[in-house]
Amino acid sequence: MTPDQNTRTRSEKSRPSFFWLLAAIILPVMNLATRFRMVDGEKLPRSGAFVLAPNHYSEIDPVVMGVVCWKLGRMPRFLAKASVFTIPVVGWLLRKSGQIPVQRGGSVRGSEPVKAAQRLVANGQMVVVYPEGSLTRDPDLWPMRGKTGAVRISLEHNIPIIPAAHWGAQEILGRYSKKFRLFPRKTVHIKIGDPVDLDRFRGRPLDSASLNEATAIVMDAITRLLEDLRGERAPNTRWNPSEHDQKETGRFEA
Repeated sequence: MTPDQNTRTRSEKSRPSFFWLLAAIILPVMNLATRFRMVDGEKLPRSGAFVLAPNHYSEIDPVVMGVVCWKLGRMPRFLAKASVFTIPVVGWLLRKSGQIPVQRGGSVRGSEPVKAAQRLVANGQMVVVYPEGSLTRDPDLWPMRGKTGAVRISLEHNIPIIPAAHWGAQEILGRYSKKFRLFPRKTVHIKIGDPVDLDRFRGRPLDSASLNEATAIVMDAITRLLEDLRGERAPNTRWNPSEHDQKETGRFEA
């Protein structure tokens, strides 16, 4: 890292910002409740714009990844469901910290997400996008089929997409659970991957076929990281919510 990059990395956290307040509130609680075990944390870029694409299996995942990013020197900004912004206090905190609302059933093609992504790129900032779009429905919490928002931002703005995986947050807050288990202290393992090579898609029309193919490559990278953390192999076939929903309602056709 060059001296100039070091200066920019320091300034992102050292300049007074709303993130200072969030860190003062959240970090003491998370540090008491959680041990963070980082693998390859140095692979998270310390400067410049990029998309961070993690797995998603607990409602507390954004807090976990937000703390990880802060500890690694970056201020996290997320694509978040617009409905969350209507919650008193929570919505205010999200808006003040620069989080990006996305309408339910919408995509990053909407005007506000696109404009927000453009601002982030122009300012050399990162954005966290969960490619799965919601909590995985896989029974064993493996990554399910992804949506195209993360790769669209990466390809449209020509910025890297960094895969990440974490494991252990389900011990703090289980999927769809409302019960926090802060004690005894839990361990969350995090692994950051190398930038996903999407060069073959750059300069090509961003049609559905290209975006879905690129998204599958990103999901493979995330899954491999999670396999390393869990010490086991993921299923050969990734969970596809639309197919399973069709089977459950009797509308699936082979």
